[in-house]
Amino acid sequence: MTSTLAFDIAQFFLSLNHCLLSHILEKARFASKVEYFFLNYLVSRKTQYYWNNFYSSFFNVDVGVGQGSVLSLILSALYLAPILHILENHLRILKIPVSILFFVNNGLFIAQSKSFSILNLLLFCSYNIASILLKKFRLIMEHTKIEMFHFSRLNRIFDLPSLNLSTLEGSILYPRET
Repeated sequence: MTSTLAFDIAQFFLSLNHCLLSHILEKARFASKVEYFFLNYLVSRKTQYYWNNFYSSFFNVDVGVGQGSVLSLILSALYLAPILHILENHLRILKIPVSILFFVNNGLFIAQSKSFSILNLLLFCSYNIASILLKKFRLIMEHTKIEMFHFSRLNRIFDLPSLNLSTLEGSILYPRET
């Protein structure tokens, strides 16, 4: 049996912290010209709000990259690289055998087991660890948008076992009744 937990990072492109991104570029040890190029792209960014006929004044922005910008995907990948590295190390140390797929601001945890309870435990633990880690990098998971999928090769109706929510105490993620 295979289960997948899909999640979304809220306001991802708007939340990338420029100061943290500059530290990531520095630690990655890119050539100084490359680092300067990306940092120059982020310096002196300004934004303005428009609503109906109201225009706000311009103000400085020290977070976020333009979602439609060509460089936003590159900067996003650079921002996520250390997070994914740390997450994989945590999961490996805790012996949580899940696969991780990321599509910029969306992620998947994939687990396989013959036991539905073990699948849930693996995915819940992975999700909670990722949520805490992303929060440290000033990114927030959108808990209301998670989706879990279960795949089985059984040639019969798959009955989900009842879950004991007391075993998930302290969890960020709680299953809904099915």
